[in-house]
Amino acid sequence: MTDEQAPRALLEQGFAALNAGDLHTAGRCCQTLISCAPRLPQAHFLVGLVALEARDRKTAFRAFASVTQLAPGHAAAWAQLARLLLSDGQFPRADQALATAIEHAGDDPIVLDLIGSLLSLSGEYDRARAYFERAVANAPKETGYLLNLANNRIYFGEIDAGIELLDRLLKQAPNSPQARWIRTNARAVTDASDIDVLRHWLQRTEHPRGRAFYLYAIGKAAEDLKDWSTAGRAFVDGAAERRKTVAYDEAAEVALFHTLERRVTRAWKSQVGPGCEEAGPVFILGQPRTGTTLIERVITAHSAVHSAGELQQLPLAVRRLANHRAPERYSAAFVEAALAVDPSALGKTYLATAQRARGSSPRFVDKLPQNYLLLPLINQALPQASIVHLQRDPADACVASFKQLFADAYLHSYDLGEMARHHIRYRRLMECWHERFSQAFIDVRYEHAAADLAPQARRLIDHLGLPWEDACLRFYEQPTAVATASAVQVRQPVHTRSVGRWRRYAEVMAPLFDTLADAGLMTAESS
Repeated sequence: MTDEQAPRALLEQGFAALNAGDLHTAGRCCQTLISCAPRLPQAHFLVGLVALEARDRKTAFRAFASVTQLAPGHAAAWAQLARLLLSDGQFPRADQALATAIEHAGDDPIVLDLIGSLLSLSGEYDRARAYFERAVANAPKETGYLLNLANNRIYFGEIDAGIELLDRLLKQAPNSPQARWIRTNARAVTDASDIDVLRHWLQRTEHPRGRAFYLYAIGKAAEDLKDWSTAGRAFVDGAAERRKTVAYDEAAEVALFHTLERRVTRAWKSQVGPGCEEAGPVFILGQPRTGTTLIERVITAHSAVHSAGELQQLPLAVRRLANHRAPERYSAAFVEAALAVDPSALGKTYLATAQRARGSSPRFVDKLPQNYLLLPLINQALPQASIVHLQRDPADACVASFKQLFADAYLHSYDLGEMARHHIRYRRLMECWHERFSQAFIDVRYEHAAADLAPQARRLIDHLGLPWEDACLRFYEQPTAVATASAVQVRQPVHTRSVGRWRRYAEVMAPLFDTLADAGLMTAESS
């Protein structure tokens, strides 16, 4: 083997090992490659990909940066750098890296699809569509590209077009768990044979993540058919499979909530400095699946309000200003770091980094549900901002989360006991916020909005100090993208079909309700 052939063979072996999930072999190939060919861009690129899989962000960043120095036109490396920078909240640098990736993208479908994904993360779904379409045009049989384009269509309410793409994908790769799960969620199931198909492929799938997709799809299909027993069992089994793939540290969450309750007090508020007085932001927060997307769509149907999506800018601003680099998204240490940040600087940094996402309207909505953790900090940093907290019956709220297969958030929602205990902690924290900072936010009950939307909508628009517009009651007509679990539901008028649905699962999910009852959270509405 010649000197030129050796690195090529090592690259092939390394990429093959990476694709097979064998990070040990891939890592050994990387070490040998860097030793024998230190200026080979592909070697550093492989190092970056292996580091990403190993969740070693520092090594990944360094490797992709090396690629761009050795090969300034390497679009894939620039795109990977943009993704890392974006997740770190370094938005100007991320924009610059993404622009360079776009400049050199050419017709490489891998790069085009990655650019589309990055634009989606930034909320630029219109621009993302063009790149997903180009990726599919250049690699029409690549299932990942078809899946991303199908999701984009569904985000815009183009359900038929999305399903057509998913059907095309499934003809090529019938055992595609995520595609079948998305398809099942995109349209109501009317034929029990659909469940038979899902079970067929479930039996041929071994990986827990894939099995979870199939089981959650079976649960949703059974719900559509009102086969509640089958649905409940499928959701419980699906959650158990998903739980195998995530690491939820309940003790760390207990410490987080304890620190918030102990440290974020009226005394803290009286001792910190003033914030930034801009009135533009509207924060909608609470637990997932409690109506946050519904209320966002109602508010953003107003001509003076723009939807910025679920922004990570606030927690990222805390990290940047406090130089907090711990990998955990939220933790007791994160809270301590946040409390040391100057409120005015936090407000200004948030607004600066949200500039692109906020649009040109006078007001904009940030609908990141977990912001309830930072509610007092939001009020201190942006005292003129509006904060809307969504409330929902505890039993229904927990079941709605437990039935949802999330991406990489809400890791407590895959075990009935963990789900219930998390909700108890959340309710106790919100009681603290009500007692200490009640003037900082308003509550909206999902059940009240579902039963009679008009008075709740008028109350919200009045709270924002805006004139009423009838379009707020026709929120489902908005053409803008929705990239949450409610992407299909919010294209329909409001309804009460989900109120009290927990009763359908009273037996199979009994441990959840028993834990809530012990905490006094099975309310009159629940019982």
